[in-house]
Amino acid sequence: MTLSLRSPIDPVRLNKFIAQSGIASRRKADLLIESGQVTVNGRVMRELGTQINPIKDRVAVEGLTIRSPNIKSYFAFYKPRGVLSTNSGPGSTLEPFLAEMRDPALFHVGRLDKESEGLLLITNDGEWGNRVTHPRYQIPKEYELELDRTISPEDARRLMRGVELDDGMFKADALEGVGLKQLRVTIHDGRNRVLRRVFAQLGYEVNLLKRLRIGEVRLGRMKPGQWKSIDPEQIK
Repeated sequence: MTLSLRSPIDPVRLNKFIAQSGIASRRKADLLIESGQVTVNGRVMRELGTQINPIKDRVAVEGLTIRSPNIKSYFAFYKPRGVLSTNSGPGSTLEPFLAEMRDPALFHVGRLDKESEGLLLITNDGEWGNRVTHPRYQIPKEYELELDRTISPEDARRLMRGVELDDGMFKADALEGVGLKQLRVTIHDGRNRVLRRVFAQLGYEVNLLKRLRIGEVRLGRMKPGQWKSIDPEQIK
């Protein structure tokens, strides 16, 4: 498994974390800690002043792993090519990567098809996830594509003017050539496989499709399989 990237998370007192989970009051949490019924990452923890990382650390009370519902998680994940954008099922899925993040409530926001790679957002915040994907907010997404041949100037202009697909008009927000067959395309369209479909309509085959950015969250130097915590306000 590729080493994960993590941004700093504010520590939380262990008794507060247990109380937020609804297991017990803070006073009862103290008693549970003192009596050796609480473990952090598999080790019994009896010190009342213990602080934990609410994202990274695994806390269990009487053998039951807990998580505070008040803690929202937001991750940028580099989905490798060949991995399905689903939490479970046959084939290579997101399941082992989500297990690393240690929160059973996590889900992916939007999707990338199996043969595409790049930035995928992961969260346990349903309201935020719905806002990110809703067409009303028109959140920009930037992609890098490699085509089977160099795009013609006329086809580049057509992408900016609009191309009619079977489910409506597609228009790119920005288009930049970065090589003979490489393009960077910015769109706010969230329809399924829309870039592959529009280039097929124009007579091109997409050999590589990588999502580089959603809002202000960027893939940067992340490698396939890596993930990092993000600020949800970067998506707007």
